[in-house]
Amino acid sequence: MKAIICTQYGAPSVLKIQEEDKPKPKNNEILIKIYASSITTADTMMRAGKPFYGRLFIGLMKPKFPITGTGFSGEVEEVGSQVSLFKVGDLVFGESILGSGTNAEYVCVPELGVVEIKPDNLSHDEAATLCDGALTSLNFLKLIGGIKSGQKVLINGASGSLGTVGIQIAKYYGAEVTAVCSERNEDLVKSLGVDYVIDYEKFNFTELVKQYDIIYDTIGNQSFCCCKRVLLAEGIYLSPVLSLPLLLQMLYSSLFGKKKAKFSATGLLPTDKLCSLLAELLSIISEGKLKPVISRRYGMYQIEEAHSYVDTGHKQANIVLVIKEAII
Repeated sequence: MKAIICTQYGAPSVLKIQEEDKPKPKNNEILIKIYASSITTADTMMRAGKPFYGRLFIGLMKPKFPITGTGFSGEVEEVGSQVSLFKVGDLVFGESILGSGTNAEYVCVPELGVVEIKPDNLSHDEAATLCDGALTSLNFLKLIGGIKSGQKVLINGASGSLGTVGIQIAKYYGAEVTAVCSERNEDLVKSLGVDYVIDYEKFNFTELVKQYDIIYDTIGNQSFCCCKRVLLAEGIYLSPVLSLPLLLQMLYSSLFGKKKAKFSATGLLPTDKLCSLLAELLSIISEGKLKPVISRRYGMYQIEEAHSYVDTGHKQANIVLVIKEAII
């Protein structure tokens, strides 16, 4: 099978397409023919080996798992002898974390892993992105932030993969949502239902008057210290971008004051917790209240171009690697 391989840390040019052995499912695994996989900011950071402490999980000197990618959507082609939840021909989506990569024609995942039947109202392209932006934003806004109806929520980086689903999730739970993005992305976030938009090129939201119950900083370019003045009395600052300052702010705010800084590595949560989140996400999707936004699609031979685009830091919504065109 064809797969995108990263055997050393570095720029997008380190990525190569090469032939790999087609995997064989173990007794408790399913073999999936991949139609689409996601390309995320996290993928590019793993390719670059940054931040350095992340190498404790992915390999100190070179990637421990050379095939790139985590999110996928495709069709079950073969099942292990002990598998009972899936059958050949099922259309599925999910995530393979710290193991077999998904920027490839095939992947094997455990039957009890992060894998579910694909919703009929989503394409493979859309489904491939769900376990990155959507799952992460649901974890942060509901489980960590405890979002409630009527709260005021600000989403920084609102036009990205985390932000576009974060808007929809916050609106689903009845929050008033303010989006922070560039002017060129204003129409996009408005189409998702935001109540207010702040153009970061004209205004720094941390210097304005309005205060919020939750600030979801999806890109991590504003510190908790800067955001404290625009948080309400028991407000929460959330960011999926871990840094030493954020870690110290989390420790400090857990001991002093009512305003809190919080972080979670969603992808490293226990599988049962991820599957529970995924079930809730599927419920929201079934109600027609959430739909992933795809801004760009790339073929396997465009992988360097795709990573270069993400590296610009101005990625809009989700981008997808099209592995095979689905017949269905």
